[in-house]
Amino acid sequence: MSVGEDPPILPGATLGVMGGGQLGRMFVQAAQAMGYFTVVLDPDASSPAGLISHHHLKADYQDEAALDELARRCDAITTEFENVPAPALRRLAQQRRVSPGADAVAIAQDRAREKAHFVACGVPCAPHAVIETPAQLAAVADALLPGILKTAQLGYDGKGQTRVRTRAELAAAWNELGGVPCVLEKMLPLKMECSVIVARGADGAMVHFPVQRNLHRDGILFVTEVYEGNVPSTLCESAVIATRKIADGLHYVGVMCVEFFVLQDGSLVVNEMAPRPHNSGHYTIDACDLSQFDLQLRTLTGLPLVAPRQHSSAIMLNLLGDLWFSAGEPAVAPPWPELLALPGAHLHLYGKEHPRRGRKMGHLSVTGASVAQTRASAREAARLLGLDAF
Repeated sequence: MSVGEDPPILPGATLGVMGGGQLGRMFVQAAQAMGYFTVVLDPDASSPAGLISHHHLKADYQDEAALDELARRCDAITTEFENVPAPALRRLAQQRRVSPGADAVAIAQDRAREKAHFVACGVPCAPHAVIETPAQLAAVADALLPGILKTAQLGYDGKGQTRVRTRAELAAAWNELGGVPCVLEKMLPLKMECSVIVARGADGAMVHFPVQRNLHRDGILFVTEVYEGNVPSTLCESAVIATRKIADGLHYVGVMCVEFFVLQDGSLVVNEMAPRPHNSGHYTIDACDLSQFDLQLRTLTGLPLVAPRQHSSAIMLNLLGDLWFSAGEPAVAPPWPELLALPGAHLHLYGKEHPRRGRKMGHLSVTGASVAQTRASAREAARLLGLDAF
């Protein structure tokens, strides 16, 4: 069913979420705050979203009986991560409102199709080649090396990616990945990374948050900084225009994040898109009058989209499971009291039972009336956590 054909779904209705991770948890919290009931479908009995939802369907994402039950219980359904099987979303859409739609999610799940969409929208992306056969491997242009070989599907947070410098390394890496479809991207001289989060309604109305400056370490987002001047204004304008083109080209409904590279020469190229709220947008819960999850709720239910306003400068630190092991074994919790004594510190933990290295356990948003105050608190937080300075 198409979002927008029917009147808005008002508080008191029941909303479904495909996926039980932290993004689903924060959506459930936003929905419940406005008076909606929620149902989460996730196979993990201790999933962060399932633990706080009114109902938790513990089943595989392609379990047809569970999908039909989700549709029966809910008035509309969204997804919290991009690897939910697109056929499952299509099945649900035959019975209920679903956003984002299966077609948009399917494109985001395939790097080759994603790159093709960027090109069709006229948005510059890194020079690349699709590798699905030995012939395509042999035909790769020398100019694409050194590069990064990425699996076309199921890669995230630096997984399924290998840096290659020579043709021999490229061939070895492709074989090591099992000869699955891949995309080779030319390595570019990066100056910084940034992202834009937009929310688009079924009527085409679109609003966006300020451009976010991001720093990754080991392929995982480490810190996001959002305040006036964090990214040059001309680049901000270009990034927002590009993101809007990408969303419009998909006839997208929902919240979407598009990540960009800023090159040393000052030019902007798109990296990838995520058809959902994004780690780099978590600061919006504490620094804006509407969060990315509030806008996800509004796009799903057909409620009015209002442009969000940022009221405080913000810096967000990812909290990985590594922090629990910094003092040795067994796992020891980070110094929460000291962190919460810092001006503007907002701690968000995701309810995950067991910390693991590389696992996202939560985030710390730091807000302040001035950039200097925010940066001072955020840097002290990093020091208390034993994180490298940024």
